[in-house]
This record gives sequence, C-alpha cells and structure tokens, in this order.
Amino acid sequence: MNHTEKISEFLELKTIAVTGVSSGQPDAANIIFRKLIDAGYQTYPVNPKANEVENVTCYPDLGSIPARLEGVIVGSPPSSARSIIEECLKLGINYAWFHSSINQGSLDKEAASFGEENGMKIIRTGCPMMYVAPVDFGHKCIKWVLNLTGKVPRK
Repeated sequence: MNHTEKISEFLELKTIAVTGVSSGQPDAANIIFRKLIDAGYQTYPVNPKANEVENVTCYPDLGSIPARLEGVIVGSPPSSARSIIEECLKLGINYAWFHSSINQGSLDKEAASFGEENGMKIIRTGCPMMYVAPVDFGHKCIKWVLNLTGKVPRK
C-alpha cells in the first residue's frame, strides 16, 4: 500500500487520538487536534501531564480513552514513539500517523518499522493539516514544497 492510499484510509477513520497536545502553549498537535474536531472526527487528546486541553478531557495514555480508537496521530517527541506504537498494537489500533513538516517531527524510524512489522499501517511523514478538508492556504503551500523536495511521497 502506498503513501497516498494510507492517507486516504486514515482520513476515513472516525475515532482518532492525538498524542502530544499541550495544556500550555498550543503546538502542532493542538492545531491538528482542533482541526480534526472541526472536521467532524471523534478526537481525543493524549498527554500524561495534562488533565484538560482546550476545554476537553485529556487522557494520560491511549488505553484510558473511553472509546475504541481506530487511529493515532503521533504528535509527541520521537522518544515516546515506541511506547505509543506498542500501546497501539496492544489495543488493536491499526493506523498511526507520525506528524512532520519541514523537520523530523515525531518520527522514530525504528518505532515506525516495528509497527509495520506487526501489521500496522504507518504514515511516516506529512502533516494531517495538509489533507483534512478544508485545507488552509499555508498547508497547501507546505504540501507543495514538501512534494517538490520529495519529503512527502507522491504515491
């Protein structure tokens, strides 16, 4: 399955967690979290150091979420990626998307490979904001640049 197909399948999911959201200064994970809610996804924030994010209950881990998750957007530092993927596998979550843009972002290549070796569909690069409609002008531009430079696969 190629990159574009994985993204299409991920965007068909209904129940998604976003790790790495912050109760303090909003960061990329918070922006993605809000975008998914606005787009109609049932979305859950995950951060073991926060009780609430943007007036929504925040969960310390994926297993604490009171719903069956279909996918996870990893917005946490790469150092936590392996434990997130292990938890996904334990909970039967088949999709994970490692957020990135211009920099490495949340990707840990070994964690991604571990997930793939165990049957998960892993999206290793790109920002969901480049794909969740309606896409804002800034993310259209970022997607164009990343496609041009080969940092996001076209297929």
